[in-house]
Amino acid sequence: MEQLRKAIEERGSVLSDCVIKVDEFLNHQIDTSLMVQIGREFIKRFQDAGITKVLTIETSGIAPSFMAAHELGVPLVFARKKKSLTMTDHLYTSQVYSYTKEETNQITVSKDFLNSDDRVLILDDILANGEAALGLLDVVEQSGASIVGIGFVIEKSFQSGRQKIEETGYQVESLARIQSLEGSSVTFLDETKEEV
Repeated sequence: MEQLRKAIEERGSVLSDCVIKVDEFLNHQIDTSLMVQIGREFIKRFQDAGITKVLTIETSGIAPSFMAAHELGVPLVFARKKKSLTMTDHLYTSQVYSYTKEETNQITVSKDFLNSDDRVLILDDILANGEAALGLLDVVEQSGASIVGIGFVIEKSFQSGRQKIEETGYQVESLARIQSLEGSSVTFLDETKEEV
């Protein structure tokens, strides 16, 4: 997605060789026009999958997931990182470690919103080490629903997440794959030359 790459290059901030800050357009302030395009791109990649629900994790995955669910005309379900007073039982749960926040959260989804008849598309904002996606996969598997695929807005391909997710056997799609953040510069995966 050319417009996503342009946003990453022009509005993203490389904080280290492992961390890029994209809060100007993706996970704090939302570029709604870009989110519409992101939602449509995810639908193109999974359009024939018979999706009945889109699942993400709060908070940063909600905007792109909402747009995809809206385009599909299906509900969006998001896993909560903290239990509320109204969510005390009848839950699917999983443990998720956050690399950027350096903390483990128990994510929860009400059993009322996922069941064995569902065909679920999992979406999230960033793929780094894959922990959030693995937690969401665990929740869907507990429900007995079918997983049609997993999508990410941005993938940090130099981290282990994609390999972990691909080992599950599900279709994985990332709209922008970053090969490197070295030297405070973003290099996209398909811009690098693979050695023969």
